[in-house]
Amino acid sequence: MRYMATYDLMETIRNTNQWLGASTLAMASYPAMAMFPNPALQWVSAWGEVTERAFSRMVVKPDWNIPPIVGDNGTDCIVYEEIEIKGEFGDLLHFRVQGRTEKRRTVLLVAPMSGHYATLLRSTVISLLPDCDLYITDWHNARDIPVSAGKFDIEDYTLHLVDYMRHLGPDTHVIAVCQPAPLTLAATAYLAEEDPSAQPRSLTLIGGPIDPNAAPTEVTDFGHSVTMGQLEELMIQQVGFKYAGVGRKVYPGLLQLSSFISMNAETHQKAFIDQIQAVAQGQAHEHDKHNKFYDEYLAVMDMPAEFYLSTVDRIFKKGEIAANEFTVAGKKVDMGKITTVAVKTVEGSKDDISAPGQCIAALDLCTGLPDSKKANHLEDGAGHYGIFAGKSWRDNIRPLVLDFIDANEAPSKGKAKAAPKTEKAANKNNAA
Repeated sequence: MRYMATYDLMETIRNTNQWLGASTLAMASYPAMAMFPNPALQWVSAWGEVTERAFSRMVVKPDWNIPPIVGDNGTDCIVYEEIEIKGEFGDLLHFRVQGRTEKRRTVLLVAPMSGHYATLLRSTVISLLPDCDLYITDWHNARDIPVSAGKFDIEDYTLHLVDYMRHLGPDTHVIAVCQPAPLTLAATAYLAEEDPSAQPRSLTLIGGPIDPNAAPTEVTDFGHSVTMGQLEELMIQQVGFKYAGVGRKVYPGLLQLSSFISMNAETHQKAFIDQIQAVAQGQAHEHDKHNKFYDEYLAVMDMPAEFYLSTVDRIFKKGEIAANEFTVAGKKVDMGKITTVAVKTVEGSKDDISAPGQCIAALDLCTGLPDSKKANHLEDGAGHYGIFAGKSWRDNIRPLVLDFIDANEAPSKGKAKAAPKTEKAANKNNAA
């Protein structure tokens, strides 16, 4: 029960801070307070507003809020989110564009299960929708999944991806962002041996820890500095009575959020002080840069304990993917079996989560794949977030990914073409 009590204690602290912020804002907004204008009072009101907003966002899944896109006839087309495959631990979500008739590239975007919702890729989705028929893995918050649903570890995650790829068919192009990159590679290799006709056309891996030891970071150092027993003792808690998943063991999102913030504490502190000042001066608004970023950044989800622990143990500590020793349901998955799926890796030169060298290791694992079907891109000056969102993604990476997809499209669709000149057969040397 002490783990459940700890979970409830974190929620109590969060709830209390949300209440303090709301109460402070309400008190400072009394009409009587306006009788005595005071800059300090404006600052207190601003503190309450920013604090209430920050702590309330931590337990709410953000909406997708995908804006309309310009259709073939120049009119705005509404984008709908439809559940293609519903599941206990996650759904396969389809973004359907109203009135679209012309066939687009079929793309499966694999979102991370690493503490944030799939909506973290909202800007990525918006950038791809005009050119793609887009699907995404929408993982659920473990706190809301009843214990009766069973376990969910990295093997279950991999098999979910296998099912999604089978459902979408062989003309699909898969893009995996960050954490799911190694498991997406494994799912593709699994299909290569078990159901070759269901393999996707191409696989793009963006900033993923295929070989975490290829370029150590704080994340990999932490994984090696603690034992699995210590990790389970320190990080795993049981969901409290407030949620449907009561009793389920999880790695709490609030605990993960504290780790995220501690990595760049001074930056976050300055951002909130600046925002309080902006609110006090009337210069902030609902959709300003601060709110757009932190509304998403602070919205965290719990991960199933078995998924978190098996990720650390098998991906980071034992390096099963990097050593090509990964197994699913007792069967070894051989990356060398991938012989027809074109594979591209994308890395950022300033990525401090999955440093350059970690993701491109996938190309060396694909020993059965000819060099003509391998490609890599190293984005100069881009950090982890920048390689799938922001200017680096929009201006440089996205066009290259779409070119790579087109170069490996089904010939019957009439889109196949030679690989762009910017794409070269890849190895670790030309990505360094």
